[in-house]
Amino acid sequence: MKNIAVIGAGTMGNGIAHTFAQFGYKVNLIDVSEDNLSRGLATITKNLDRMLAKEKISESDKNNTLDNITTFTSLEKGVKSVGLVVEAATENEKLKLQIFKDLDQFCSDEVILASNTSSISITKIASVTKRADKVIGMHFMNPVPIMKLVEIIRGYSTSNETTKTIMELSKALKKVPTEVNDYPGFVANRILMPMINESIETLYNNVAGVEEIDTVMKLGMAHPMGPLQLADFIGLDVCLSILEVMYDGFKNPKYAPCPLLVNMVQAGKLGVKSGEGFYDYSESRKAENVSAQFK
Repeated sequence: MKNIAVIGAGTMGNGIAHTFAQFGYKVNLIDVSEDNLSRGLATITKNLDRMLAKEKISESDKNNTLDNITTFTSLEKGVKSVGLVVEAATENEKLKLQIFKDLDQFCSDEVILASNTSSISITKIASVTKRADKVIGMHFMNPVPIMKLVEIIRGYSTSNETTKTIMELSKALKKVPTEVNDYPGFVANRILMPMINESIETLYNNVAGVEEIDTVMKLGMAHPMGPLQLADFIGLDVCLSILEVMYDGFKNPKYAPCPLLVNMVQAGKLGVKSGEGFYDYSESRKAENVSAQFK
């Protein structure tokens, strides 16, 4: 299993492709958009340059990593002759189910199909294929090249052999795989998203401001990043989607998304990706910050 396909060249997809390629795997990075693929490769190159500057890798390591990545806009062509497919498309159930239907047709019977989904049922994803025993969750954390955890999610029919293979593969990437069962939000987001949602409720109820809430959690709880800033980096649309999956799955009001989160997503305030969320990431704001440093 030295040939891997990664579907989606966004934040998670390019990070997963980078990680596999850095450890010597041949990676087919697949996306419907050439522009997305170009941006994904540019991000990988930028991150490798950062590692090179910190002397964590050599120039040869960088070049070999980039040489290990081939891009495709065709799903059918991109998954030929691979042993594993890792899907990292948008967190949209309908889209993921269609991708797995197509993968089941395009891939040979022995290929393992993994999803990087952060909340959608692996059992449901597997149900649209004829290889439920070879479908598994492989939930990487962002930024993928740095974060050690991989949440390994077993669907109802995922085999022991598939689970063992993916656990060992994760270790080969110098990750720490942790096996969990298939329930909404799994472990990471079942715990994280209610905290983020409650932080948004705290802001919504005017208990404290954005920076104050984040400061309490960073200095009082030793979190490296405040929950509102973290939500911005995850993407408020992604946070909303995960909470909706959990609310729908458990029918428990504690998972109901805060109205402020819903309104921000509807207004297009998605966090870092849109330039504004709970914080301002626009170019004008960056310029103000740079200017302030020299006053």
